[in-house]
Amino acid sequence: MHNPTVLDHFQNPRNAGELPPPAVTVEVTNPVCGDILRLSVLVEEGQLREARFKAKGCVASIACGSLLTELAIGKTLEEAGRVTAAEVAAGIGGLPPESGHASVLAEDAIKAALKAVPHEARRRQR
Repeated sequence: MHNPTVLDHFQNPRNAGELPPPAVTVEVTNPVCGDILRLSVLVEEGQLREARFKAKGCVASIACGSLLTELAIGKTLEEAGRVTAAEVAAGIGGLPPESGHASVLAEDAIKAALKAVPHEARRRQR
């Protein structure tokens, strides 16, 4: 059913948990299946320094949340804003059609988090 990469991220999630303020925390929901992904990101000087996630949902949603944090950490806001559901699905080794919503939830979460980042955290130091 699920490939070894999905199962590894599900059984051994990376960066699980939450970050305290000044990190930005958002929560997105898939209204069809009810899965919830909570994403916390710490942005400093225009770069995602840390990311944590919590998920309530299926195996694929938890795995995609885990992979999303790995994809996001270290990226500039511009780079993180280009993370797509297709990239998450490919990075996790592919998802069966009935689990495709999980990668969409991950894309929705990173986009929502980036919109919530305060203006002062967006600036890079010179």
